[in-house]
Amino acid sequence: VPEIPENADLQNAPNQHVPSLAGSVLECPDGFGGSLLIRLQNMSSTANLGVRLDLKQIALRCRNTEFNPRRFAAVIMRLREPRATALIFASGRMVVTGTKSTHNSALATRKFAYILERVGFQPAGMLDFKVQNIVGTVDVGFPIRLEGLVFAHPTFSSYEPELFPGLIYRLVQPRVVLLIFVSGKVVITGAKTEAQLIEGLRKMYPVLVEFRKENATSVPGDVPTIGV
Repeated sequence: VPEIPENADLQNAPNQHVPSLAGSVLECPDGFGGSLLIRLQNMSSTANLGVRLDLKQIALRCRNTEFNPRRFAAVIMRLREPRATALIFASGRMVVTGTKSTHNSALATRKFAYILERVGFQPAGMLDFKVQNIVGTVDVGFPIRLEGLVFAHPTFSSYEPELFPGLIYRLVQPRVVLLIFVSGKVVITGAKTEAQLIEGLRKMYPVLVEFRKENATSVPGDVPTIGV
C-alpha cells in the first residue's frame, strides 16, 4: 500500500488509494468441467490498536462518525473509499465490516488506524488484523430438492420451512455454513479466507447436483439479505 500523505483527507478523498475489485468475485471449479462464480457480499474483520481510546474525543474530532454511549459503547466511523464501517471500542479494539475483499478490508483497517493516529491515538504496535467472517452468494442454476437433501444428510443439515425458507448445511471441513434455497441460490458464511469459500462450494456442489429437481422451473425471488 502506498505512503499516505500527511495532509490526506482519508475519509473523503477517494483518490488517495484505489480499492481493489479483484477479490469481489471468486471462480470455483464445479468438478464437472465448468465453474461457478461466488460473489462476495460482506467481510468482517478485527484489529487491535493496543491503546485505550477516548471515544468522545474521536467522535468530536473525526468526521463521518456516530457515538451514542447510551445505545452502543462504540464509535461508528465510515469510509467512502473503500466503502467500509468500523466499530471502534474504548479498549482499542476495532471491527471493520462492509468490504468485499481481503485487500480492501486490510486497507480500510489501515485507514481507520491512521485517522485515529492523526487525532492523537498512536497504535502500540502491529494492528493484529484478522478476517473473522466472509459471506458469499452463488446461484447454481437449477432448483434443489431440500426435503430429499435433509433426509439424506440429517447429521449436517436442518430444514424448518415454517421458520426459515432455506436449508442450513454445516460443513465440518472447511468450517463453513451454507444456506441453500430451493431456487438454487446459496449463501456461504463462516469462512475466514476466500479459499475456504471456494473449497466449501466445491465439496457441496456434487451433493446439490444429486438433489437437483428435474423438470421444474426456477422459483422466482431473490435470496434474503444476510448480515454478518
